[in-house]
Amino acid sequence: MVDSTLARPPARPKRLAYLGTPDVAVEPLRALVRSGFEIPIVISGPDKRRGRGGELSPSPVKAAALELGLSVSDQLEDVLGAEIDLAVVVAYGRIIPASILEVVPMINIHFSLLPKWRGAAPVERALLAGDAETGVCLMDIGVELDTGDVYARTVTPIAADDTLATLRARLIEIGSDLLVETLSNGLPLPVAQTGEISYAKKISVAELEIDWSQSASTIERLVRLGGAWTTFRGTRLKIHHVAFGESAGAPGTIDGLIVGCGQGALELVVVQPEGKARQDATAWRNGARPTSDDRLGQ
Repeated sequence: MVDSTLARPPARPKRLAYLGTPDVAVEPLRALVRSGFEIPIVISGPDKRRGRGGELSPSPVKAAALELGLSVSDQLEDVLGAEIDLAVVVAYGRIIPASILEVVPMINIHFSLLPKWRGAAPVERALLAGDAETGVCLMDIGVELDTGDVYARTVTPIAADDTLATLRARLIEIGSDLLVETLSNGLPLPVAQTGEISYAKKISVAELEIDWSQSASTIERLVRLGGAWTTFRGTRLKIHHVAFGESAGAPGTIDGLIVGCGQGALELVVVQPEGKARQDATAWRNGARPTSDDRLGQ
């Protein structure tokens, strides 16, 4: 069970603080407000310079909170002065020190079936690994990363055509429903995590480079993750959409729109040459005119 020195939430909290920063944390906040929970304070990341103009802009959660007429701060310590029963944390982006956890009870929405895929990129790692299912856990926040006891969880299958965007959107929806339902019905006794532990580190740009010696199914999942890229004649070529194809070509070789892989082959569907907009792969082929001597990834 979670460290007994940490503050524990009441069974039926009514007044909530909300800690979140990016887009994925907006819908749970809106769902809580729609359901009638009082939220006297929202804690979010500080304004950042965004876009070409470099003007300071609020985080997505701060923008939504202001739209909802809620009080917002970028100082974590301000949660201590708020008269709340519980703090809800969704992708806040900062480590919460034990000194605050000892005083303020906190729960977290985590987008995986814990203890699988603890860490920063659980949705990405589940998709990339080819997991058959994933889900959402509503959990206590412990001092160590994603180790808290679990109050409730929901499971969802990962479809063969799920992209990171579609899977994340579904998890946000079911996570918001799980949060509201669990808080409305009363928090049950939490259960300790059991099972094999795995960690979900962030996806790097280097990891998104396609290795055509891998199997077609592995590469196809990388493409569905978004941001996959390769090289063609020394310039970067982003691969946005592929389909499974048939070819006996060596890895990286191009036969029309069919690219050989370590096992199997993939058909290019939507690509984006460096410095250009995404386009139908047929249009790219007609302009680039790849030959039998060309190989993606060289």
